[in-house]
Amino acid sequence: MEAKSIYKQFYTKLIIATSLFIITLSFIFYEYTRSTVYENIQEKMLKSAKEIYLISLKKKLTKENFEAIEHDDVTIELVSNISIKKYKFYRYKKNETYYIKLIYPLDLNNKLFVQINRNINFERDLVYSIIFKNLFILAIPGFILMLLYSLAVSKSLLKPIIQINKKLSNMDENSLTQIDKKDLPIEFHSLSNSINSLTNRIETYVKFKKELFIGAAHELKTPLAVMKLKNEVTLRKTREVEDYEETLKLTVKQIDDMNVMISSILDIGRAEGAQFEQTIDLDLVEYLKKKSNDYRMLSAQKNIIITFFSNVNTLKTSIQVTLLNQILQNFVQNAIKFTPENKSIAIRLKKTKTKVVITVTDEGAGIDEKMDLFAPFKRYGNQSGVGLGLFLAKNAADALRAKISIKNRKDQKEGCIAKLVINNTSNIMDI
Repeated sequence: MEAKSIYKQFYTKLIIATSLFIITLSFIFYEYTRSTVYENIQEKMLKSAKEIYLISLKKKLTKENFEAIEHDDVTIELVSNISIKKYKFYRYKKNETYYIKLIYPLDLNNKLFVQINRNINFERDLVYSIIFKNLFILAIPGFILMLLYSLAVSKSLLKPIIQINKKLSNMDENSLTQIDKKDLPIEFHSLSNSINSLTNRIETYVKFKKELFIGAAHELKTPLAVMKLKNEVTLRKTREVEDYEETLKLTVKQIDDMNVMISSILDIGRAEGAQFEQTIDLDLVEYLKKKSNDYRMLSAQKNIIITFFSNVNTLKTSIQVTLLNQILQNFVQNAIKFTPENKSIAIRLKKTKTKVVITVTDEGAGIDEKMDLFAPFKRYGNQSGVGLGLFLAKNAADALRAKISIKNRKDQKEGCIAKLVINNTSNIMDI
């Protein structure tokens, strides 16, 4: 299939539209000129008829009374037995000659009328000649000018697209730059904003991927080095069975730790696949209630109470559930991990006009807000873990076009608040 050219389509449509406009304007001008000429002829014929009527009031009409009015193009005669009460004009054609005929009443009681016939061939030919000859003379240069104008306008409209395309073609993952809106028409600002937003997301994605690969290599290298060194030391001489068992147990533990890390890395791949998941219609309030009940089974081991609050009874929405679950599960698992026994965790949902906010508030020790907790392999505190949970949650939030954050509590209590903000809630309905 032949590729379509916006440039060609635009100037073609512009030429067609302008041509139709010129044709329409010419037709209107022709009709106006023709009607003006015919109206002038009819006014003169009506004036002559009125003069004849005035003569008929004074004396009996004869052929001589018409001689001053008649000429080659005008004939006058008296007619009778016509059923009209007011003067009337007719147009007709006879032997390739065009006429205007006026029937004017002289004596309605006796049904006497004067009939004036006017040959209009000359005026008709003149109108055609003026309109069509001039139109043909103006058409060729007008069409050329119109073509040049169309090409110039279409090129000027394509210039911003060419600029954006040139900018994008010079980009790669190592040199992502922003498109400057100052040199673009206002109509292209929305497009440039979208592209700049996309490049920011790509830049962040590439940055995190690099950190992930470097971190994964480092995290795997350390336990492998420990196992290698421990095994080499063990093999240098014959040892007791207990020493071999200790070495094997250490090796198994290191392998288990690496398996956990590899599973987390695989979770990242699955999370990226979830970005293409179809959205599902659900009641967000009921969904969070169910999840809160599920998490209570985990928190029961530390005797932690999980509560759920919402400012709406029902919240219908369409969302990618897998991504939402990754974020919520990470928030709650971290809250359970860092909250001491016999404390509480609160899950809250708040609906406003422009967004939906889901928060998980714990009673742990809080965080260092200067740390980038969403970077891969970032661990906080003395709890075990790979350090990829929040990295996964951040990627899931980006896929949902949502925002997540973790801040310390401001109510004079220890702990932190993990927040998920979902904007653009035009497809969300609360009851």
